[in-house]
Amino acid sequence: MIKNILPALVLGLTTIASAALPAAPTHAEDQKAEQFHVRGSIVTYSGSTLTVKTREGETIDVTLADGWNLASVANAAITDIKPGDFVGIASLPSEGGGDGALEVLIFPPAMKGAGEGSYGWDLKPNSSMTNATVADAVKGVDGRTVTVSYHGKEKKIAIPDGTPVVTIAPATKDDLVAGAVVIPAEKAASGPLAHQVLVGKNGVVPPM
Repeated sequence: MIKNILPALVLGLTTIASAALPAAPTHAEDQKAEQFHVRGSIVTYSGSTLTVKTREGETIDVTLADGWNLASVANAAITDIKPGDFVGIASLPSEGGGDGALEVLIFPPAMKGAGEGSYGWDLKPNSSMTNATVADAVKGVDGRTVTVSYHGKEKKIAIPDGTPVVTIAPATKDDLVAGAVVIPAEKAASGPLAHQVLVGKNGVVPPM
């Protein structure tokens, strides 16, 4: 997540709505600090510092900026994806053409339009993130294929069986005791600086 992906439900909705900016692209011309995503599991949380063991095995301290936002991810189902929904889909090019989904995030209605577009993503090499509106969702031979639209363009993405499907949910600081996290961060002189944290609850791992 080098550009930002993921907020919604108004106290719950306002807070989460900011937390959902992990999906909005950051363009070079308005990028003030190099951005990247910290993915891993919580070691400790104390005050303005969240210590995380990254998926690469490194333990790092992430400084939480003033006014930082917190949200969680909750499991959803592929059958929850409906025409008109706004989704964020990380995908990879398929050998036979087109894209195959790595994960699907169903945004709450209050977040519709957040980070709309399709751009490079850092989940896996050559992956991309598409934040767009579902035009249709049809069951195919190899699973479900969705057609999504953004900025007047359309894109078809296959969603293989077993692809993680999640949505955004509220969270409190009490949820920062364990579990997996995804943190859109900036590279600062003191180390990673974060304005948003997305935590998994009840064993859910944020797949984005």
